[in-house]
Amino acid sequence: MKNLIFTLLLTVMTLYGRSQDCRFLDELFPDVQRTDDIAYGVNATLLYYPVFGEAVPETLLFDLYEPVGDTSTLRPLVIYFHSGNFLPFPQNQSPVGTKKDSSAVEFCKRLARAGYVVASADYRLGWNPLATNPIEGTIGIINAAYRGVQDANTCIRYFKKSFVEEGNPYQIDTCRIVLFGDDTGGYLSVHAGALDRYSKIPESPQFNVLLGGSFYPMIMEYLNGDVEGKQYGVNTPPYPLFPYPAGDTLNYPNHVDYSSRFCAAVNLGGAVAESWWIEPGQPPIISIGTKYDLTTPYDSGIVYVGGNPIIYVYGPKGITDQSTMVGNISSSIITPDKYCRDLEQSVTAIANLRNDGLEGLFPIIGNSLTDFNPWIFCDLAEPNCASYAQNFNPVMSRENASLYIDSILAYVKPRLYKVLNLENPGESCVVTSTDRIAARDFNIQLFPNPSTDEVTIQSGDNNIIVRIDVYDSTGKHLCRQAGTQSNTQVIPASGFLPGLYTVRIQFEDGIAARQMIIK
Repeated sequence: MKNLIFTLLLTVMTLYGRSQDCRFLDELFPDVQRTDDIAYGVNATLLYYPVFGEAVPETLLFDLYEPVGDTSTLRPLVIYFHSGNFLPFPQNQSPVGTKKDSSAVEFCKRLARAGYVVASADYRLGWNPLATNPIEGTIGIINAAYRGVQDANTCIRYFKKSFVEEGNPYQIDTCRIVLFGDDTGGYLSVHAGALDRYSKIPESPQFNVLLGGSFYPMIMEYLNGDVEGKQYGVNTPPYPLFPYPAGDTLNYPNHVDYSSRFCAAVNLGGAVAESWWIEPGQPPIISIGTKYDLTTPYDSGIVYVGGNPIIYVYGPKGITDQSTMVGNISSSIITPDKYCRDLEQSVTAIANLRNDGLEGLFPIIGNSLTDFNPWIFCDLAEPNCASYAQNFNPVMSRENASLYIDSILAYVKPRLYKVLNLENPGESCVVTSTDRIAARDFNIQLFPNPSTDEVTIQSGDNNIIVRIDVYDSTGKHLCRQAGTQSNTQVIPASGFLPGLYTVRIQFEDGIAARQMIIK
């Protein structure tokens, strides 16, 4: 049966039938521009603790992928998180572990070709895999995962801040942000939504350790900072589970005036620590996983790192079960209304044969029982890759992995299309300090637009304009006008060169942005 299904996939992919070309589903942009190493924050890393004896600041970076030739000014954003066991490459003895992993780059390029802006983001690494005490290793990796979730939230807020304060230099729609994580990165994309308050950690028995007759949570908010990373984390009083010096700072706040909310998560082989952490109203999660994953259970069970048991978790099926039960996944939310290629329909049919009727779950079957990440490929001349191929995937190659990446994206993209309502992308989006507010709530109009003389900005009767800022296409701030205590403001355009500009409009209860074209 497996061979029959795989043959069907190969046949469909060879024919690659299509019914139409459509943005966000089809790869309409052949060329992708990548800008490397853009900073999205600074935070404390423990990766160099053995050298410095304390946490030290680390710049957090992402690589940006954009479709060449795309003229849209408000594009959905995917933030991609790589795998790697929270340890640096090549010390992690894995073929992955950086934002430039071969498979990570391939996923990012293909999403960008479909019209998404993609940020492949680093996150803080560091724990002691050589700890002789199993509890120490468990606490170390759980704290590393917590820091990664904080960094995911920080990255979301960075883009919202850039939208408001820098004139949206990446031309993204901050109402349509998706987290996409592979393996370790999948844990980040899932927990960024599910771990939405610190109290869930001490309420979970498996996150408490008995020491000296008292129970201590493995993660302490005063030490680690809050789950969003908006509060300082300082070792005072000294925490008995870690040898950090008194006063050591483990978390620096970044972009605290902005929301960490996002729209959807894609989980490629990750898990959630407690199923009950997934609650109504959280972002829907699209999960891909293998039933014989050697590190993360497909349904639920113990997660292993380096062969060592860490904690009990709920994998792709367990996540989808809970998400369905609480109403975050349903046919009205996630089931596609539109397909662009025959491959998308074929992959959905195959997923439905395997997923026990759970929409949003795609079980992957590799080439062998040890091949539990068949989308991975890399240079076999690299020792880590050669070792991986020998032990897990002897047929690892770009050609083989591409078949699985094709299938995964054929399942994911139509569901993101539905969740993000990309059939009706809208005109703009708003970012405020507390949450997202739909731009249409302000009833904003710009006219004439394009213009050669002046542009009038008009909002709804009850939306008083407080201030207007204008930015050019590079994000440079050009001018500011105070409001007139009315819902109408005029921008003289005679001093602007022809081009595209972003107008940031401050109201008493929110902020909006619009694009202005000067001819």
